[in-house]
Amino acid sequence: RFGEEIVAHVNSHHPGTAAVTTAPDLMVDTTVHFASQYMWLTWGQHMSRSNRFVVSFFHGKREDGDDIDRHIDLFLQSVPRLSRIVTAASIIEARLTSWGVDPERIARIPLGVDTQVFQFPDAAERAAARRRFNVPDGALCIGSFQKDGVGWGEGDEPKLIKGPDLFVEAVARIARERPVHVLLTGPARGYVKQGLASHGIAFHHEYLKDQRELTACYHALDLYLVTSREEGGPLALLESMATGVPVVSTPVGMSPDVIDDGKTGGLADVDAGSIGERALDLLADNEALAVLKDDARQRVLACDWREVARQHYDKVYRPLIGAST
Repeated sequence: RFGEEIVAHVNSHHPGTAAVTTAPDLMVDTTVHFASQYMWLTWGQHMSRSNRFVVSFFHGKREDGDDIDRHIDLFLQSVPRLSRIVTAASIIEARLTSWGVDPERIARIPLGVDTQVFQFPDAAERAAARRRFNVPDGALCIGSFQKDGVGWGEGDEPKLIKGPDLFVEAVARIARERPVHVLLTGPARGYVKQGLASHGIAFHHEYLKDQRELTACYHALDLYLVTSREEGGPLALLESMATGVPVVSTPVGMSPDVIDDGKTGGLADVDAGSIGERALDLLADNEALAVLKDDARQRVLACDWREVARQHYDKVYRPLIGAST
């Protein structure tokens, strides 16, 4: 999805510049952009050194575990082969430089959102979305659209880096004050579903295989929670803000870059009680909330895929194409 968006919008202004490939090992004497450091470490060792390499590094810190720690060491060893490292968040940019990566090698470019697709719903669209996802009248609909269980089965074992434990407890805190209905998408949500059920909190889970249906999910919401302990974006942060859904997030990924606390969303500590209280405070003033939604929308217009693609071309691709001629 990331590659397809960038390629489409770069080529709309500079035809024939970019393409998505499933065979990077066949690339010779060109610029190859890997959308994650994991892909780069898998493929890069097999590729011609005549190429210029770009890698997107969206998330990862040593505290995430021994495997990630070793992976970071391997990545840093590979940095001399890289022409550019793209990251979406100032947190990750600072982390890379603290590891000794030359700031001149880093390009900070946000993740993207299609602001022509993700827009505020009108009254009819909102009513239809809430009917579709069985949201009761008067319920506060809280969204979580991610994969936060280990593996690709039911997901009963939590992937704690995504904060499913914090999500369940934060929703339980909100539910003590407001009638709540939770809307879930994504695979492996078993842990969250079991947790919500144990608190007697109603939910609807639907694994959407067509991304075009995701807009309706946002149209049903009153609140989106990002409860992760580490993130690169997430995309749901931008999609929520574009569709007029207030977001309360832990200070991860792009959240501190796009959320001005109390003005374009809410920031909370990595703590379930803090997340729940911040959400209740944010939702308490309907007049201020209407202004917040508009301001959040204006903030993420700078993250439209068209602008994101332009930055990739100007900051990354054009200099490297020029260097090869």
